[in-house]
Amino acid sequence: MPEPPGGSIAAAFAPPDRPNEIMPTDEDSRYQRLPIPEEPARDRVSSFIEIKHAYPPDEAVIEAQRCLQCAMPYCVQACPIAQDARGYILAIAQRDFDRAATVVLRENPLGTTLCKVCYHFCEDACIMHERGGAIAIRQLKRAAMELGKADVEYVPSAPVSQRVAIVGAGPAGLMAAWELGIRGYSVTVYEAEPFLGGQVGAIPKYHMDGYELELDVARFRRLDVAFQMGQRLGRDFTLDTLRAAGYRAIYLALGTPGYNSLGVPGEKLPGVYAAIDLLTETNKGPPVVLGKKVVVIGGGDVAMDAVRSARRLAEGGDVTVVYRRGRAEMSAGAEEIEEAEAEGVQFLFDHGPSQIVGNGKVEGIVIRQMQLSPPGPSGRPVVLPVPGTEQTLACDSVVVAVGEKADLTGFPPELDLAFGKQGWPQGKHDDTMTGVDGVFASGGKSVVHAMAAGTRSAEGVDAYLRKQGGNPPTPRPDPFGQGIAPTLPKGYGGPTWTP
Repeated sequence: MPEPPGGSIAAAFAPPDRPNEIMPTDEDSRYQRLPIPEEPARDRVSSFIEIKHAYPPDEAVIEAQRCLQCAMPYCVQACPIAQDARGYILAIAQRDFDRAATVVLRENPLGTTLCKVCYHFCEDACIMHERGGAIAIRQLKRAAMELGKADVEYVPSAPVSQRVAIVGAGPAGLMAAWELGIRGYSVTVYEAEPFLGGQVGAIPKYHMDGYELELDVARFRRLDVAFQMGQRLGRDFTLDTLRAAGYRAIYLALGTPGYNSLGVPGEKLPGVYAAIDLLTETNKGPPVVLGKKVVVIGGGDVAMDAVRSARRLAEGGDVTVVYRRGRAEMSAGAEEIEEAEAEGVQFLFDHGPSQIVGNGKVEGIVIRQMQLSPPGPSGRPVVLPVPGTEQTLACDSVVVAVGEKADLTGFPPELDLAFGKQGWPQGKHDDTMTGVDGVFASGGKSVVHAMAAGTRSAEGVDAYLRKQGGNPPTPRPDPFGQGIAPTLPKGYGGPTWTP
């Protein structure tokens, strides 16, 4: 890959060579993002048809040529898996989609999935964000995957004759399986569900059709990675039985099948759904049957997925989000909120539930106004109800989306799990090893965060096993078996995100 420009400040942000017949001549156009093709809001709410579409080749080239190819790759530093966005964007700007796909897949085995569902922290860090419009980095990754040669095979290093068990086939487990597989380990992934992907299985089909993960995992076909489906820790196997089977290390890739409850009367009434269950069942079928008046409680990305899915399932009904803080405090991405509004979702801010009412089924939800108290010991204001402000919203379905949590059923207490900054249980050591020798654990709040956690734990496993043989840990080898070890792009100064 050509080296990024360097030297003077002007050169640090100088663009690469561009074909004159493509690059817009209007200087202002460089600062405006090329619109991403998508379905009109009025049409898309009647089904789960995928909303956004790929750039055509010429438009992908034009958008890529907006990139300044910064000498300091802020986009890469913002990425939890250090994806070389600058590298694949440069390849697209030069109309080399095959090379762009190779750059993506060199460090991202779930590229087909991530190009549609990543929260694109890279775009938030893009310097063009301050000048008009950030480069459409995630969309260009999709262009690389769909227009370049992405049907490749990962090639393992020489076998190391050591077996590793991974519990959980979500993004963390799959990333760890790839990291260890290309290093030559024999890996078995145990998954409680009948499908791969973990939290990916709850992502609505209007974000992605559902075939993406299958394409990603197909690239593992030459790696010594096997999957055992429908196998749950504590029910079908234990840590002791895995050790007895010859596994030298075990990685617990923790997902979030559990969820937080509201803790209000009436929450057990028929017609109350956990958001994560609603989303998974809608994808895997049969879809949940909702009524015509739906209330979703929560303000995060899962709440937005739930309310936008409910808007489609309710078939023209009224769907309302109730959130106890203001819009500015919502943790959901601005893009998700804006798209929900465009689809006709209503928002009721600064209100929280106190009771769900109904005679044998949901008939309404009692909400009350909330206000912020002065900051508490944590430094964040506490949300308190305002007395005498209760009102009842008529509804026939309530969806609870107030946070997910890991299900630790079957996990022995001697693991002595810690909790990271994101609230995820993980090992207590820097390498994510738990209180049990040779057992590692980690997870993450989004697909890309979980992938980063999987890499960290896989590196810990590799270091642990190689230390037993008196050897240093191995860096990630060339996943394509060509002997070219991947390196971080020039100018990379370390991640801005830490677990």
